[in-house]
Amino acid sequence: MILELQKSYGHLFEKGLLEEINQVGTFKEIPEGFRLIEIGEYIKSMPLLIEGAIKVLREDAEGDELLLYFLERGDTCAMTLSCCIGHTKSEIRAVAEIDTKLIMIPIQKMEEWTGKYRSWRNFVFESYHNRLLEMLEAIDSIAFLKLDERLLKYLKDKVKINNDNMVHTTHQEIAYELHTSRVVISRLLKNLEKIGKIKLHRNNIEIFE
Repeated sequence: MILELQKSYGHLFEKGLLEEINQVGTFKEIPEGFRLIEIGEYIKSMPLLIEGAIKVLREDAEGDELLLYFLERGDTCAMTLSCCIGHTKSEIRAVAEIDTKLIMIPIQKMEEWTGKYRSWRNFVFESYHNRLLEMLEAIDSIAFLKLDERLLKYLKDKVKINNDNMVHTTHQEIAYELHTSRVVISRLLKNLEKIGKIKLHRNNIEIFE
């Protein structure tokens, strides 16, 4: 595990912290679609991503989801940090976007490392900053972009995360994450195909930009 830690976090953390993470962390491999964190649960550990990607979602009173942001290699989730520190229930759902490797850190270590390691403090503050910017971007997208623009941005984000210009998903799954209906998504996808932005395949969407 130490080698994977060094590849993903060696440039961020000092040797002593890496060794402690290696001692107390639990390495996990989770498959695509696995729910790592559920809304309403108390969080007992926080994830450090080694490989893969995790999508973070919110849910409304009717059970409809809205995609907030993605976590990638070298990231952690600021909302998880907040829940750990405040001992409160999770307000988000975290689902593996693709097969993912991560290290789970016990919450007891978070406060200890904040006082002990400057690199950990910097990492936590930077994580809050980055997730806040992504939250603002999500709000801006909802407030200022038309749905077809949000859809195209969503598809491009998927391409970046998966490093593949083929997005493997269904119209219904996209509708859930953009908080709209499947009929609307299907219509917008056909319009994007007509203007040459994408190519529709069965349960796959090819992105040209």
